[in-house]
Amino acid sequence: MSPHLRAAAMLAWGCVLATGFIRVGAEHAATVTHPLPVAFSDLLPHFLVEPDDVYIVKNKPVTLTCRSTPATQIYFKCNGEWVHQDDHLIERTVDPATGLPIMQVKIDISRQQVEKIFGLEDYWCQCVAWSTTGTQKSQKAYVRIAYLRKNFEEEPLGKEVALDQEVLLRCHPPEGVPTAEVEWMRNEEVLDPKTDPNFFITADHNLIIKQARLADTGNYTCVAKNIVARRKSSSAAVIVFVNGGWSTWATWSACSAVCGRGWQKRSRSCTNPTPLNGGTSCEGQSVQKSACTATCPVDGGWSEWSKWSACGADCTMWRSRECTQPTPGTGGKDCQGVDLQSLNCTSEQCPQTSGVEDVALYVGMVAVALCLTLLLIVVVLVYRRKKEGLDADVADSSILTTGFQPMGIKPTKPGVWAARRPARSKNSHLLTIQPDLTTTTTSYQGTLRSRHDVASKFSMGNGPLLEPLPNSSHTLHNGKLPADPNDFMNRLATQTYFKTLPRDSANTSYGTFNFLGGRLTLSNTGISLLIPPEAIPRGKIYEIYLTVQSKEDLRLPLAGCQTLLSPIVSCGPPGVMLTRPVILSMDHCSDAVPENWAIQLKKQSYEGTWEDVLQMGEECASDPYYCQLEAETCRVFTEQLGRFGLVGESLSMAAAKRLKLVVFAPTYCTTLEYSIRVYCMDDTQDVLKEVMQMEKQLGGRLIDEPRVLLFKDSYHNLRLSIHDLPQALWRSKLLAGYQEIPFYHIWSGSQRSLHCTFTLERLSLSTCELTGQLCVWQLEGEGQSFSLDFNIAKDNRPLDSEFLLMDSSTPALAGPSAFQIPYLVRQKICSSLDTPCPNGADWRLLAQRLKLERHLSFFASRASPTSVILDLWEAQHFHSGNLNQLAAVMAEIGKQEAMIFLVSDGEC
Repeated sequence: MSPHLRAAAMLAWGCVLATGFIRVGAEHAATVTHPLPVAFSDLLPHFLVEPDDVYIVKNKPVTLTCRSTPATQIYFKCNGEWVHQDDHLIERTVDPATGLPIMQVKIDISRQQVEKIFGLEDYWCQCVAWSTTGTQKSQKAYVRIAYLRKNFEEEPLGKEVALDQEVLLRCHPPEGVPTAEVEWMRNEEVLDPKTDPNFFITADHNLIIKQARLADTGNYTCVAKNIVARRKSSSAAVIVFVNGGWSTWATWSACSAVCGRGWQKRSRSCTNPTPLNGGTSCEGQSVQKSACTATCPVDGGWSEWSKWSACGADCTMWRSRECTQPTPGTGGKDCQGVDLQSLNCTSEQCPQTSGVEDVALYVGMVAVALCLTLLLIVVVLVYRRKKEGLDADVADSSILTTGFQPMGIKPTKPGVWAARRPARSKNSHLLTIQPDLTTTTTSYQGTLRSRHDVASKFSMGNGPLLEPLPNSSHTLHNGKLPADPNDFMNRLATQTYFKTLPRDSANTSYGTFNFLGGRLTLSNTGISLLIPPEAIPRGKIYEIYLTVQSKEDLRLPLAGCQTLLSPIVSCGPPGVMLTRPVILSMDHCSDAVPENWAIQLKKQSYEGTWEDVLQMGEECASDPYYCQLEAETCRVFTEQLGRFGLVGESLSMAAAKRLKLVVFAPTYCTTLEYSIRVYCMDDTQDVLKEVMQMEKQLGGRLIDEPRVLLFKDSYHNLRLSIHDLPQALWRSKLLAGYQEIPFYHIWSGSQRSLHCTFTLERLSLSTCELTGQLCVWQLEGEGQSFSLDFNIAKDNRPLDSEFLLMDSSTPALAGPSAFQIPYLVRQKICSSLDTPCPNGADWRLLAQRLKLERHLSFFASRASPTSVILDLWEAQHFHSGNLNQLAAVMAEIGKQEAMIFLVSDGEC
């Protein structure tokens, strides 16, 4: 084609383009002046770069690029409309390899342009390239506004799963453009399923933990992100728990009885595996008990001596015996003594050589015998002189107590103080044989300033006021009791060991005792100390005290599931010598089901530490401590005075403590507000007494009779609520529907008077009638309810706090007045029953008739089993004992000594 024809054709093509556009710029005219080379005039344009889909982030415009060769012109068309020529940014280059012209065009798209058609259709752009041969269109590029909403459509939820269980955590991310990517985090660390195949993320973004491990416990978060933002879901707590499993049973322990019937136990622990992260504890018992019979030990016995041997050449003959009648067995003692004896002799085989040496020997022996005889005569004379004198040592406990003085005994006349025995209407006709006390029961050393005859009943009135002397000796003399009983406690508390004793004399009793024994009682507490006859050595006088400690003042360390079951009781002074056990009685609050508890008796040492001195069910007859656990009372046999407490450890969730529930309200109310106090305390008399005294000072009145609630070791709290109040007259000021006392506050037993207060408000001062229901219950356990139906302004109900405090026992009783059984009768019974009988009519049958056969091993270990049985009967039946019943038991045994109970007063 000639140059002229080519120019004409280009001009014609330019005119066609001009008619196709709304406006033709100067640049278009310029393109006409740049025709394609002849060699490429027949090529269609093809795109080197086509526009891609883009997202507008916030308010930043986006750029679309289009590049084509060979092209004479490129224009963008967006949503069917041509983009204005001025909005194009054009760049021309030449491909150095082919010489073809390359044309690149860019346009910017703003958020406002896209928002004009937002919601109608997607915003798109396309570029069109021209050459002399024809046109080509690029792909469409969509322009969208990017966003990510804040709220997840579905968030993961926390779970508690068992070990090795599969876990599914769901997540539906927020709506967004472009679609958000999802990742999972545990405790703020990204999870990578590639490195830990135990995790798997599904196509719909859920997380699967194939097998839950302990390490998988944590907070899981679903994270959604795109080019706009990054959103985090709320955390889902996944707790992988382990249910407890029992270990294998341990071997059986040795039989608790040394001889006869006893108990043995074996244990297992909930450690296979140990419950973790709230997993269930093992079901069943951790301790098993089984009856056992121990073979009684057989002490060895000597056979008869053999005949003497012939006299030997050394002037000696021999005889022997063997330990074969019986042979010692089962841990019995070997025979005591020698199995071979020798004796000097003379015979034909022993040469007789009496000479000077023999005469000297005989003279020396005679001289030694004379010296020994004179020495014996001197000793006898000295002993008789001392015995006939009037001086005596006072064997008392003042050295230990810095001078105690007797207290709590009512005076019969000025200067004379005698023990008062409570009236016994039931037993007034019974035997009143009195022991012969016309001779003094004490032995004194030192100076005796005055001496008094002892009347038919043991007198404590002319008893000693034991004051400490500078030379550590003590003199017995007349004196008067102090007017202030607190003086005793003040003197007692000055000593090192007793500084933790309470100074409240109302909860302390003390007195002076000798070998006839006596009794100390803390009224309205269920606490007493029985000092049996012969427990104090003859010739000794002890001043003994009994007191109950406040749990707030003296904390007993507890561990694990342990709980305090009794008051902390002190008796003393510690260190005094006792020849037989005394009996300490105190209340306890366990449910008295032995298989549910492991109960220990704890005693405080001089250093202040608490030691386990006895494990219930594992008592050893030779131990200085023994305990009988009754339904509500614990009786401790001890030969050592001190500070004691009963601690229990639950062996199963069925173990329960008895709680006493007591409700009080004000006696008078002049305001709109009216408070009701609910006490939840251990079911022991000492705590009830303390609450009663406190409410008396506060002006409170008992609303209803106290109730007993069994509080189980289930870790559930105690809940209290008031219902059925007349809404038109009363309203509760409690914001919640109920109140709760945490489980541990009750189970520990360290807080004596736990209570909740319900504050009610009457809508008018004229409202006086209060009705409703007060409920107290343990979650998933037992409960009790109290009916509220009384007039707060005029309360005439017969119930009063004083009706619960009816014990008027004398704090201290000494000698025969402290016991039901007369002293001489007691001695006759012991001498009759202590000796074993072939037909069994001895102390064992007495224990069986009194339902004490469980303690036969303990009784058998004592020098006088009958006396210990009678001591226990005295401790149990001081207020309610009937001597006729005991006489009937003796008659059943077949002992005529029982008839002595029926002797009348006139025959004595």
